Amino acid sequence: MGNVRGKIVSILLLAAVLLISCDRKKEPERSGTATIDNELVLDKELQTYVNYGFLFSEARLASNVESPRPDITVFRDGDKISLDANNLSPSFYKYGEYNSQQEAAEAFRNLSSATVSRWEERATMLKINQIWLYRSNTERYAKIRIISIQLENRSLQEYVKCTFEWVYQPDGSLNFPGK
Repeated sequence: MGNVRGKIVSILLLAAVLLISCDRKKEPERSGTATIDNELVLDKELQTYVNYGFLFSEARLASNVESPRPDITVFRDGDKISLDANNLSPSFYKYGEYNSQQEAAEAFRNLSSATVSRWEERATMLKINQIWLYRSNTERYAKIRIISIQLENRSLQEYVKCTFEWVYQPDGSLNFPGK
């Protein structure tokens, strides 16, 4: 009889562990590397052209017609490259510009907190080895390190592709955890 009880208890414990682990929702990533561009893509379902940007809170690319919309998109006007925010408030602060990828990566890693005196409407004159801070309309923050920028002159548009490293801070502070 004791052996049967032991098996029943073991089965119940296993079932409880499985139920608990299945019930958990996976938290989105809070850091990584992403690439966005200004290419317009035909959405066949909507029969309209869409652009993709990056949504920090969900750690993914998002189109400009989705809900929620992306936090940032990349824009090009000739040689002037910028990041735009999908809100109507000043959202960018240039933390620094560095001479090498190694210097920028080290400064990015060491950036654990910041104080911002004045936010800008967009991250203008975007260049590699820059570090930017982003503020969402819900007072959430991200730090961004520009890794690469690729420009092409296509027949219908001035194309730009930007790759960046990012860390998202969802708690409403400008304190970034270390890796």
